[in-house]
Amino acid sequence: MKKVLSKTLALFCATLLIFSCSDFEEINKDPLAATAEQVEVEFFINNSIQAAQQNPHIAERVFVLYWKDASRTSRLGVLSQGRSNDGWTNDYFNGYISKWLLNITTAVTVAEEKIATGNVKEYTENVLQIARIWRVYIMSEMTDGFGPIPINGFQGENPEYNSVEDVYMFMLAELKDAVSKIDETNTFKPDADLDPAFGYDYAKWKKYGNSMRMRLAMRLSEVAPSVAQQHFEEAANSGQIIATSDDDMRITEGGGWNNYTNVQSRQWNSHYMTAAYRNVVVGLGSVTSVDQLPVEDQINIKPANYMGLKFDDHFTQLTNDPAKGFWFDGLPNTIDPRAYKTFPIPGNLDDSNYSNFPTWSSAHTQSERDLLDDAGDVLMTLDGAYTYNAFAAGDWGDVGAKNQLRSTGSYPRLGLDFRGGGKFTERVFFPSWETHFLIAEGAARGWNTPISGKVAYETGIAESFAYYGTSDHLATYIASEEYNNAGTSVSWDHTTEPPASVTMDYIDGYTNAAGTVEYTYPVNTIYEGGNVRNDLLNKIITQKFIASNSWLPLEIWNDHRRLGLPFFENPAVENPLPDLPQLTAGNVMTNQVNFFGQRMKYPSSFENNIPVGHAQAVDLLGGPDTVHTPLWWAKQN
Repeated sequence: MKKVLSKTLALFCATLLIFSCSDFEEINKDPLAATAEQVEVEFFINNSIQAAQQNPHIAERVFVLYWKDASRTSRLGVLSQGRSNDGWTNDYFNGYISKWLLNITTAVTVAEEKIATGNVKEYTENVLQIARIWRVYIMSEMTDGFGPIPINGFQGENPEYNSVEDVYMFMLAELKDAVSKIDETNTFKPDADLDPAFGYDYAKWKKYGNSMRMRLAMRLSEVAPSVAQQHFEEAANSGQIIATSDDDMRITEGGGWNNYTNVQSRQWNSHYMTAAYRNVVVGLGSVTSVDQLPVEDQINIKPANYMGLKFDDHFTQLTNDPAKGFWFDGLPNTIDPRAYKTFPIPGNLDDSNYSNFPTWSSAHTQSERDLLDDAGDVLMTLDGAYTYNAFAAGDWGDVGAKNQLRSTGSYPRLGLDFRGGGKFTERVFFPSWETHFLIAEGAARGWNTPISGKVAYETGIAESFAYYGTSDHLATYIASEEYNNAGTSVSWDHTTEPPASVTMDYIDGYTNAAGTVEYTYPVNTIYEGGNVRNDLLNKIITQKFIASNSWLPLEIWNDHRRLGLPFFENPAVENPLPDLPQLTAGNVMTNQVNFFGQRMKYPSSFENNIPVGHAQAVDLLGGPDTVHTPLWWAKQN
């Protein structure tokens, strides 16, 4: 540790000499103001990886409030309602420029300079290629968030901005070349502590580079299919991909307040389960709640054909969530076994994974909540303990003002295991299950893959189940032909479409009268016109969404922008949403691309400080600098 600290101090001093300027000026500075002999490449790589973990300030704004909201992995109402915050965006944009991309670009430049002058160590060539691979990840995160970015920044002159298409072509070519040049037989390595991802295991970096190439290639599946197929097939069939959890790209997190603090650890963020998640896990996989829960927790399991209590005057009707108007007063009969692990049952205070955040409040123990009458008096009190509900975000108007059920204690929230208080101590950047789901999608498209689509799909599920500790249910799950609330089943071989509707039982919440209702599966009009719910792509993306829900919101958002999958409900519009005027009470039952946040708006500081660069970036974007303009590779309408 003393050795590492001394190296870090040396790096800090060198960095002060090289980069003592404002954030927006730094992109134009020459990183070699100090000579390459004075610095070590691995220090810059370490600094970039470390900063990209997102300290609590950045993580709350980007990972949580932007990515998790846009991906429907948390119910917040920011990008999902057309909103953005210039201050949040500016903090992220500046951090990317001044720390993440600056450091990793410097690593590449310094390594190339050392090689050119012969000032090398036995591992310099390998470290250069690792820097190039990590630079691609940093660039992909930025271009997927904003759109056009410079390919050649930090070269001592004002950079030209590049289109998203050009950035992607560069990234794919970089990964191909960098991976091919890593010599994994080289036994010389830098200090492993300076690589928090793989400890300078060269073989693992090659696998990560190839799997990353598969991810980025698949992003182009709808807009440049031949390019996507070529890069995908080369990477997937390389024999060096992230195929098991031992090779996952994960980085250890901790507590406190630093770059390695858990990205979801801020206690005031509730991380409520979303209606999108509820709709894909309920009914999926033929694994019953009885099979998953101890006897003492089975007190409120409901029949499979039960919708819940109907409250027309207290739950919004102006959303296309198929369960709108109902409050589920129990636990689902059948549910994906990862759901209770991700979002523990409200009121189950004996579950060590149940979130007690914020710890300075007892709100998480208070499961009883009121419905009010028009005068504001208590109409009835309902107990949310051992119930499982999720609701559309948006403006609930008068019905929302009378509904106090949507609160901590009565509503599933992300478990402590994912928030720095449980068994998952690593942030997952690239898991083995994603590799397999990518292969499954490639096979579904008719591309050449190393294993069949079915084997890849089921292996991806198995890898995810192993991570969540639910492998005992795997055999039942992958054979299941039961439909979830969105009309999708698990079995690869079962592609029969669900019926238009099914008859469900319910109870009138005001009168206790029993009744039946025709439950209609949601019509996802931005995927195949809303007519297809159970094809292979629906299955694959549903599984990616569930498996990656807690750690990869950006990738989930990317899949939805690319394909419109899985089904995302529209926010409620009891009153018009100021930042989403295109969504109205008249069209709320349909999905449109511009109902969903498509990107982050460039911060005003970029426009103010570098107006020429901003104008060039917006011109290349191909639309106005708003959250509603789709990126090049995304669905356009």
